[in-house]
Amino acid sequence: MITAPRVSLGLVHWPCWNQHGEVVCTNVTNFDIHDIARSARSFGIERYYIINRVKEQLMFVHRVLDHWRVGEGSEHNPMRKTAIEMVATAETVEEALRDFPVKPLIVATSAQNRPEFERISFGDLRKRMWDEPSRPTLLLFGTGWGLTDDVLRQCDFLLDPIRGSSRDDYRHLSVRSAAAIALDRLLGQ
Repeated sequence: MITAPRVSLGLVHWPCWNQHGEVVCTNVTNFDIHDIARSARSFGIERYYIINRVKEQLMFVHRVLDHWRVGEGSEHNPMRKTAIEMVATAETVEEALRDFPVKPLIVATSAQNRPEFERISFGDLRKRMWDEPSRPTLLLFGTGWGLTDDVLRQCDFLLDPIRGSSRDDYRHLSVRSAAAIALDRLLGQ
C-alpha cells in the first residue's frame, strides 16, 4: 500500500499585494471556498485553510460553510458537504501553522518570477513529498497580486510558476485553476 503525502493548503488573503504594490487584505469569494475544497478533497488534502484577518470575511466563510454542512446545501448537494469538511479558517499563516504538531515544509506559489527566493520545481517537490510522506507540507496560494515578501520569507521554497503555451507567457490564472493544476501535478496519479 502506498502512503500518500500529508498535504495542507492555505489560501492567503492577508498579507497580499494589490496591483499598486500596496499590502492589502483581499476579499474571500464564495467560489474559492467550495471549488478549491472540491479539488482539495479529490487529491486527499488534510486541511484547507482560508487565511484572512478581517472578522467579517471569516464570518462570511463560516456562513457559506454552515450552508453546506448543516443548512439547505447539506441536503441539496451531499458531495459538497464532504468536500468542505477539511476547510478551516485562520487570521494569519502563523495561526494556521500552530495546528501542525511538527513544522511542515512550507511551499509558496507565485505566477511571478522571484529569483531572490529559493525555488523548487513541481517534479522535485513531488518527489520530496512522496519520498517523505510522513512530513507534512503546507502549500500557500496567494490572492490579489500575490503573497508579500514577508510571507515568502517564511517559506522553505517558492514553487515554479505554472506556465502554459501562450506566445506572450501569459500567467494570470484564477487561484482556483492554479490550485487544481498544482494539486494534480503534485498528487495526481
